[in-house]
Amino acid sequence: MLRRSLLIALAASPLLAAPPLAAQTYPDRPVKILQGFAPGGNADAIARAVGQEMGKGLGQSMVVEAQAGAGGTIAANTVAKAKPDGYTLLLATGGHAVAGALYNNLPYRTVQDFEMVSTITYFPFLVVVPASSKFDSLSSLLAAAKANPEQISYGTAGIGSTHHLAGELLASMSKTQLLHVPYRGDSGSLAALLAGDIPMIIAPPTAVMANIKAGKLRALASTGPQRWSVLPEVPTVSEQGVSGYDVRSWAGLMAPAGTPRAVIDRLHGEVQKALGVPAVKTRLEEMGGEVRGSSPEEMKNLVASQTQKWIQVVSEAKIPKQ
Repeated sequence: MLRRSLLIALAASPLLAAPPLAAQTYPDRPVKILQGFAPGGNADAIARAVGQEMGKGLGQSMVVEAQAGAGGTIAANTVAKAKPDGYTLLLATGGHAVAGALYNNLPYRTVQDFEMVSTITYFPFLVVVPASSKFDSLSSLLAAAKANPEQISYGTAGIGSTHHLAGELLASMSKTQLLHVPYRGDSGSLAALLAGDIPMIIAPPTAVMANIKAGKLRALASTGPQRWSVLPEVPTVSEQGVSGYDVRSWAGLMAPAGTPRAVIDRLHGEVQKALGVPAVKTRLEEMGGEVRGSSPEEMKNLVASQTQKWIQVVSEAKIPKQ
């Protein structure tokens, strides 16, 4: 009886409640980071900048793979359905929360079907036109849009992207009718703008800064509540007659729901270390971002609150659901 009682007590001991072996040995092979937009865009660049540094600490390669389409929901669905072992991750952007508000029948839940790891960066968007454009301000462009409903189009990285809803919200708040033209990623909308196929795009800074510096493009506005520090001469949307307009995006790392907490903690630690490396921080800031990590719980609250925000925006602006 004494021996049996001792065995039961030992079995219940927290000292024996060790993480599963898979978590203890993680990772023992390359880790894949999926992102839902075209290669070379903002999400792709963020995933590579952080993933490469994380790989050094993990001792394994971090392979970035694009699964573009449907505002990032294709990649998100792949990760939501993946084995929860820490080997398939998602570089999510603000579009992840947008999708939860804009799509009628997503095959996954934006919060419950994921384990959050950490946010990485926050960034505004830029409203950009060709340098030769007749529009010298956002105010003049919106005035033309009011006079010619649905004759002024704007390109984005795709239906359901944050860029898309930024344009829909701009149209709603300025009482204009803009025509949305979706492309497969920022590179697609940028190419169309440079070719003269569309008069403006809404894009993250990383997608357009090289051409702005080269004198090929001109930024009419930034979408945050304050002017972007890299282009302080460019006024905000709110400053140009659309009071209260504020659209910023974010990027962060997620894993499938059910991923062991020990694995999440390991990944979280490596993200924080990567964000502390000066070269990584500088690279992310060059993309227009404010580098800001978080706890898994803080990121979960962010995604949940952002989803509710966009649900309200879609409803109040009467934006058609996809």
